[in-house]
This record gives sequence, structure tokens and C-alpha cells, in this order.
Amino acid sequence: MDGRLAEQGRFLVLYLVTTLLSLTVHEFAHALVADRLGDDTPRRQGRLTLSPLAHYDPIGTFLIPMISVVAGGVPFLAWARPVETNPGNYTRKISMRNGHRLVAAAGPLSNLLLATVSMGLVVWLLRSPMAFAAHAGTASALAVFLHSMVTLNVGLCVLNFIPIPPLDGSRLLPRSLDSFQEAIAPFSFLILMGILSVRPLRDVLFLPVGLIHSGLATLFGVPEGLL
Repeated sequence: MDGRLAEQGRFLVLYLVTTLLSLTVHEFAHALVADRLGDDTPRRQGRLTLSPLAHYDPIGTFLIPMISVVAGGVPFLAWARPVETNPGNYTRKISMRNGHRLVAAAGPLSNLLLATVSMGLVVWLLRSPMAFAAHAGTASALAVFLHSMVTLNVGLCVLNFIPIPPLDGSRLLPRSLDSFQEAIAPFSFLILMGILSVRPLRDVLFLPVGLIHSGLATLFGVPEGLL
């Protein structure tokens, strides 16, 4: 029993660290794109930084992930403090709506980028005899951490592209669906929990997660069974 608790504790710490780092990158990407489009709101609010202290949410970044791990729930259900933006400040080279879409897409795309970089690093590490020969224990722990970053960030990317408010995917929908989004917004959390709780719907969510993960493995030429 003590061994199981210790193992669960190590996994929980690993998950919380990867979640904190991944959500930090996600929110920073929102802030960076908004800033590049001419909106200084994130900069003025101290959100244009990779410091986790500027982005974490006590409930969404720590409490919900802890409950999810203990209860065996969906491993990438987590969030940070949303970055506030003012589309009215965006450059007039593009419409405010398209600017808003670019800012929204930046978050999940940054998670996909982070997953790709992490996959490349873990493959390099596992194929580096010198790394394991010199520091086998450290290299193995780092490989586990990087693989966790791959899995979590692919999941965050897919989850945030779901077109349900307030997820980023909802901001990519056409204007004709604005009234529909406003109608379902009060029930969005219940809808999301329903998707994650009903197995056939959850399987639909996990399908692109598996496909992207396999695609990254193929991209880096990962032999079957290496990860």
C-alpha cells in the first residue's frame, strides 16, 4: 500500500509540474499574439511573461488536476487564469474578429508546438547512449517528464479546440453562431463534463489525441515500443 501511495504521489507531482508549465506557455501565447496585434492589455496586466506565478489558477491548475488524478478522470482537464484582451486595440490590418481568432488559436497551437519539441527531446535523449551512460537515473527521469509533456500538451491542444465557450475553439466559429454560443454558455461546463463522462463521446475526444501523438512519433521516427 505504501508503495502504491508513493507511486501515486510521484505521478501527482509530475502531473502538476507539467500542467503548470503547459498552461503557462498556453496563456503566454495568448498574451504574446495579442501584444503583437497591438493590444497592450496583457502587457499592462503582467501576463506577457513565462513566469507561472502570473498565470496559475489555484482551482484549475492545482485542485481540479489533483482530483482528476486521484479519481482517475481525464488527465488534461485543467486551466489557468484567462488572459484579458481588448480586440478594439488590434491592428486595423485585420478585422477584430480575425484578430480574436488568432489570439484564441495561439493557446492550443502553442501546446502542440510544446508537444512537438518535447517529443523531439525525449527521442534524442532515449537514443543518446552518452546521456544514459553518464547519468542513467537523471536521463530516465527526464525522459518520463518529457513524455508526460507530450501527452498532456496534445490533450490540452485537442481539448481547447472544442467549440464550446469559454474554450478557445468557440472563438473560431462564424458570427452566425454567436447567439447559439451565448445560449449554451451558462451550461458549457455541464456540457463539457458530459462529453468527458460519456464513454462514446470521450472516445471521440481521445481519437484525435491518439492520432496526433502517433503522428508526432512517426515524424521523429520513433520505433514501436520505444515510448
